[in-house]
Amino acid sequence: MTVMATEWTMISDLSPESAYRESVAATAGWRLSWLPDRLLTREQAMAGMELDEILSDLDSVHDRHAHADAAILAGTVGIIWEEAVIRLSKRILARLHQRPNEIQDDDGDPAGRGTAGCTVGSHRM
Repeated sequence: MTVMATEWTMISDLSPESAYRESVAATAGWRLSWLPDRLLTREQAMAGMELDEILSDLDSVHDRHAHADAAILAGTVGIIWEEAVIRLSKRILARLHQRPNEIQDDDGDPAGRGTAGCTVGSHRM
């Protein structure tokens, strides 16, 4: 898991989510693609990206330490981790609806008929 950051953007090698720096008039800050209604500091944006990576990592599903880290990172962003799960899940579903023929389950069925075992990027449904 790696978040790559420049002066203006943050991207992940594990998730399609990102963060970008916004500078409009007197307002400057960062926005997460999955939490666009909040203007964040760089530290908060990085925490949001790291939170997304933890929640996107299938190996951390049953990892209590990852859950604790997710709760801390969510607090840094100013939300609870459950809200992050819901928001990120909604974004996954939106991407599924935009590209239904590109995503198939293990039997080759299009995602429109079921999402069991389906992965989107690094998110598992």
